[in-house]
Amino acid sequence: MAVAAVGALALAACSSTRVSGPTEIGDGIAQPVAPLRHEVIQVAASQVGIPYRYGGNSRRGFDCSGLVQYAHRQAGIEIPRTTESQWASARTPDRRQLLPGDLLFFDVDDKKSRHVAIYEGDGLFIHAPSSGKRVSRASLDNPYWQSRLIGTKTFL
Repeated sequence: MAVAAVGALALAACSSTRVSGPTEIGDGIAQPVAPLRHEVIQVAASQVGIPYRYGGNSRRGFDCSGLVQYAHRQAGIEIPRTTESQWASARTPDRRQLLPGDLLFFDVDDKKSRHVAIYEGDGLFIHAPSSGKRVSRASLDNPYWQSRLIGTKTFL
């Protein structure tokens, strides 16, 4: 249900590693995810458990945009460093469904700052949540994240 809501939003406008070959849904049929998307997801998933570090973009610690930049860089894609510049530079997908590797953007802290995460598939995303926490997975079914989602973008 949340994935459908995210797909509609896209048109309008941080456990253990479990990635073993994600699929995307096209015309109701599960298909393998493109290799580059799979690589971004695998890199992000392998960071689960790394501590949050403000300004961090290495295995010593990540903030949300640092994790996104790191995962893309490891897959050979250079992207901007900050959440705001990622929002401004990424393209809005011209499709209905959310694909693994797409970016999810959220307004947090009373709409004063943005948060970015990498969509993994099956309604889950990987992110570096906040100070004192670790890179982890979260669900788009969580009302907290549902109410703060502002858009989806991609560099893939």
